[in-house]
Amino acid sequence: MDVVMLVAIGLLTGATTVLFGFGGGFVAVPVVVWADAGLGTAALPVATATSALVMVVNAAFATAVTPRPVLLALRGSGALLPLLAAGACAGAYASRFAPPALARWAFVAYTALTALDLLLRPGFLRPATPPGAAPARAPGPLPAGAGAPIGAVAAFLGVGGSVMTVPAMRRAGHPMRTATALANPLTLAVALPAVAVSLTASPPPAATGSGLVGLVDPYAAGALLLGALPVIAVLRRRPPRIPDRVHACAYLALLGLAILAMLLTGG
Repeated sequence: MDVVMLVAIGLLTGATTVLFGFGGGFVAVPVVVWADAGLGTAALPVATATSALVMVVNAAFATAVTPRPVLLALRGSGALLPLLAAGACAGAYASRFAPPALARWAFVAYTALTALDLLLRPGFLRPATPPGAAPARAPGPLPAGAGAPIGAVAAFLGVGGSVMTVPAMRRAGHPMRTATALANPLTLAVALPAVAVSLTASPPPAATGSGLVGLVDPYAAGALLLGALPVIAVLRRRPPRIPDRVHACAYLALLGLAILAMLLTGG
């Protein structure tokens, strides 16, 4: 039953990768915590590491099949990507020493605060400029200085980076379809260093004999990817037409589901 559930969640992560830029983190972390509940307090760091590996593969594949004109919106982001990677190295390393309860409640608190911000502040669900007014500026890339903090927080929590990059790209003037597509290459810059740190880490004592590679559960990662990759291929070839506001509301609803899932897997 575990493998069926993981493949089913993989189908969902494939859809969220294309539609929302979530390569796996917000969906994969709670379900891997559930699947590896036998590891006790080690389940959350294992879930975070496994999620990072799933995000790397999903984000790389989604980026590879994204139309080039969309990716050109990242022009001028040359310094952003290495800063994302540097921040991710620091965040992934710090997560190895954080108490599991801290990581869990930081995940819940950060997601909840982000959802409230998107709901209350103009620029995501509703325009930042009055109806009929000209936009203050043309859509642009994220500021390079945001790279290190985004990378550190995303890797520490195992959430990729889309929870920060999608709202920021939207407030920079991009429609949801573009913002979510651009989240994938940015997530790749965050998740690659986190995976490198996780694969070279020593498995926790509670995981002796569990088949982990470093902190990564290859069984769970493989099942998630088995479901995700075909969905990414189909949705990138035939993307659904979703009104921009509906797309933004669905993104916000997914954040709420992620909070609920983590609370329900809490011990």
